[in-house]
Amino acid sequence: MADRERETGSMENSNSSAGQALGPNSATDTALFGQIRGSDPGTDADSYMPVPKKPGIHNESGVETAEEAVEPAEPDINELCRDMFDKMAVFLQGELTATCEDYKLVENMNKLTSLKYMEMKDISINISRNLKDLNQKYAGLQPYLDQISQIEEQVTALEQAAYKLDTYSKKLEAKFKKLEKR
Repeated sequence: MADRERETGSMENSNSSAGQALGPNSATDTALFGQIRGSDPGTDADSYMPVPKKPGIHNESGVETAEEAVEPAEPDINELCRDMFDKMAVFLQGELTATCEDYKLVENMNKLTSLKYMEMKDISINISRNLKDLNQKYAGLQPYLDQISQIEEQVTALEQAAYKLDTYSKKLEAKFKKLEKR
């Protein structure tokens, strides 16, 4: 049986390697499958069933060969294959659609991020411009600020002089009262 499977596998490999699909018209099929319901061999691939070998047939070397047990093919295998391929196509289409949607989402996120960065760039440019304006205004006010600082120092000095004068006038008043009392 293993020899038979190897022969069948090698026939299938040689047919598939030559770019031919095994069909009901190939030499392998006519040896392995028989015709049922009287249909033409080239018309219906599902209508072929294995041809049982007759037990006890002798080959030329005088050795009797055993009959190989072959399971009959499912009558709707082609339909099941089509259904599987259709479902696989739907699955792959869904996967590709999901991947495309993911890429579109990433693209939209990149566009939004780019717009946000452009807005932030505009805001930073405005802040920089306003900071330059403020620095120029501060530089324009600096002489006045220096004058205010000088005036503050003079006021502090004048205040100290006023405190000294107040202290001296109180001493002088105390002396005057003392002299008046005498």
